[in-house]
Amino acid sequence: MTSNDEYVLQLLRERGYVTAEQLDVASQAMREGNETTLDVLVASGALTEDDVLGTIADQFGMKYVNIDPSALDPDIGKEITSEIAHKYGVAPVMADSDSVTVVLSDPMNYDAVDSLRYVLHGKDVQAVLAPSADVKALMDKLYPSGADEITARTDDGFGGDDESSSGDDAPVIKLCGLILSNAIKMKASDIHLEPMEKEFRVRYRIDGALRKMDSPPKRLQGAILSRFKIMSKIKISEKRIPQDGRIQVNVGGRDLDLRVSTVPTNHGESIVMRILDKSNLALGLPQLGFLSDDQSKFERFIHLSDGVVLVTGPTGSGKSTTLYAALGQINLPDRKIITVEDPVEYQMSGINQVQVNRDVGLDFSAALRSILRQAPNIVMIGEIRDSETADIAMEASLTGHLVFSTLHTNDAPSAVTRLTDMGVKPFLVASAMRAALAQRLVRAICTKCKEEYTITDRDKKMLGPLAKLAPDKMYIGKGCSACNGGYKGRKGIFEIFEVDDTIQRLIFDHAPTSVLRERAREMGMRTLREDGMLKVASGMTSLKEVLQATMGDAD
Repeated sequence: MTSNDEYVLQLLRERGYVTAEQLDVASQAMREGNETTLDVLVASGALTEDDVLGTIADQFGMKYVNIDPSALDPDIGKEITSEIAHKYGVAPVMADSDSVTVVLSDPMNYDAVDSLRYVLHGKDVQAVLAPSADVKALMDKLYPSGADEITARTDDGFGGDDESSSGDDAPVIKLCGLILSNAIKMKASDIHLEPMEKEFRVRYRIDGALRKMDSPPKRLQGAILSRFKIMSKIKISEKRIPQDGRIQVNVGGRDLDLRVSTVPTNHGESIVMRILDKSNLALGLPQLGFLSDDQSKFERFIHLSDGVVLVTGPTGSGKSTTLYAALGQINLPDRKIITVEDPVEYQMSGINQVQVNRDVGLDFSAALRSILRQAPNIVMIGEIRDSETADIAMEASLTGHLVFSTLHTNDAPSAVTRLTDMGVKPFLVASAMRAALAQRLVRAICTKCKEEYTITDRDKKMLGPLAKLAPDKMYIGKGCSACNGGYKGRKGIFEIFEVDDTIQRLIFDHAPTSVLRERAREMGMRTLREDGMLKVASGMTSLKEVLQATMGDAD
């Protein structure tokens, strides 16, 4: 009758058909025999099949019917072949020139309705729900030669012995697996499941841009969301507050982690799953998009024996990936590295990683105090969020530790202002800070469809004062089967702010960001936009991408 008993049991409990005590008793009996929990509840009289199917029909916006086989016109069977009817466990009960109404016993069998629309060449297919015994009787009448074939396909609600209807093969489970596998094939970084008023929208973020995918039927919204919540090990009954979870999957031999976030909206819970691909750990600094001089400079900072090195930028700008790449380069047997993260995104061999747990009082500052007693050489703090963490980080660097962390600032020199605004004393910032790296991500031009492009007068007019930075010859991607609209993958653009003796004195004297920035420019610092323009000239990315990524930044 249904291919997702756990979800159905939750619905029945929410609607008062069964109690928690009855579920516990049935679950114990299920473990002692071969029947499902639903089987036990129906067999004991705690539930009827009408209770179960009526609840499911109401949840999915379907009609629950009882149809007398003797009143059915035998010619209706011509609408669907016996093979198709048996394959999907359905029976036609009404038809006209534009539509067919079928009866089935499993509302989560989305394959039936969607596949029938294709088989029937675009006809509108409507589904109604009926007890499995009624569906079997209807099929026996319409397709008597194949009556024996239908038992295993329709009577799967309480039988408990139908291997073809196992949890792994359940239609909703298959659909959820398809959503995940398609996202991974398309190299998406995020999956967005968004309940709208009249549709259940699925979007993937690919190379930083959201793309809408084919939407599953709106009636499957609840089942799909519940399935992902079960996979994430978060409460499926709690729909009033945001929740966080994690899914670990293996797709094509690759181990992937998904960070799952739910939030209640007007039309249901919105779920966002961030895909953490462990293959990113293999990225080195050159793969991130550094030009050779900036890479050499950054490598010099990450090989220092002490000091604070910060990576800044907005959410989603690749800060964590850069830090992991840096740690991977300096992860040597003679160094002890400890990280404090919220959450631990990637497991790194040879590095001690600490997960923040605020429920037990283990926040960034508490964890940082503890790990300093572990005598590390290098410490990485996922993010400096408060003055206490910032103070401990600065003091740790002054006692011989190399400290890496991230901040949310628009540019690299603003890291100094952000720290002092948190309450860190300027002399601590001046003494401890070695460098700040600001970064953004831009889409990389597809190498298979790249073609040369000459800047036009219109482009120069649009650029205004920035036209002097634009090269005469640039590149664009025409778009091909290997890319997403001319782009494939993303690269970083960077701005490296080095703290020298002069800047130390400026920090100590409370100099504003503009003065710090001016001094850094005199020392040869390239701004984010300037670095981007060099990458436009090299054919790595496009002018449009750099302008979009740096429009709010100073020249």
